[in-house]
Amino acid sequence: MGSADAQTNKPAPILLGKNDTIKTYLTLDSGKLTPWIVLADIRITDTRIFKSQADIDNYRRLRYNVLKVLPYARFAGQRYRKLQRDLALTGDRHKQKQLITDCESEIKGLFNKEVKDLTISQGEVLIKLIDRETGNTSFAMVKELKGGFNAFLLQSVARIFGHDLKETYDPDEQKDIEAILLQAGYSSSNN
Repeated sequence: MGSADAQTNKPAPILLGKNDTIKTYLTLDSGKLTPWIVLADIRITDTRIFKSQADIDNYRRLRYNVLKVLPYARFAGQRYRKLQRDLALTGDRHKQKQLITDCESEIKGLFNKEVKDLTISQGEVLIKLIDRETGNTSFAMVKELKGGFNAFLLQSVARIFGHDLKETYDPDEQKDIEAILLQAGYSSSNN
């Protein structure tokens, strides 16, 4: 009887280039290596069911108001952060006062007419969104930048028109506003 040699052909090694390899973390699960794949966050929301047509109308009105004042709150947050950076870089009190005055006149020049034309409910939403955007109540910002007496005066005027500059934003309390902002794809720079 003759003997036969089995073929011992090994597969050729695969040569990978530097761009052919994806480095990833692995988890050992039941003896198998499982790669981690990072995906973008996904939000799953349920369809909201309203009790009555009045609830639907109120929600639509709130949505309109939120989307109307959102650009003002966004700009206020950006401008407030810029002002805080500028104030931190300046030690001179006179220059700091000038920066605050310039900021105030810039905002008044851009939005004075539009903000004056807001309804009371839009003003309330704006106050809440400014707190959400900056992390400070409107009263605290005025007190910090313009002093306690000016903050008191503005709070008094706001109270006459049914507003409260000390009102804070709580996402758990203002679930509808938070849902509207998330549906619009907006996330605060502060959060």
